[in-house]
Amino acid sequence: MSEKAKVRVVKKADARSVKKARKVVKPVSSREAAREMVSTVTEWISEVKERKSDETRAALELLFRGAQPN
Repeated sequence: MSEKAKVRVVKKADARSVKKARKVVKPVSSREAAREMVSTVTEWISEVKERKSDETRAALELLFRGAQPN
C-alpha cells in the first residue's frame, strides 16, 4: 500500500500543443490495405513454416545422434 499511483498533470497550454502535434495520416485505399494484410499473413505463414522446419530438424538431429549403429 506504500506505492502511490503516478499522476500526470497536463496544463492547458500543453494539451493544446499535444493536439496540434498529432501526425496527419492520409487515408489508405482498400487495395493498399488488402495488400498490406496479405503481406502480413504471408509473413506469418512463412515464419510458422520456418519454425516447424527448425523444430523438425532439431528433433531429427537429437533422434539420430542418440541412435547407436547395430
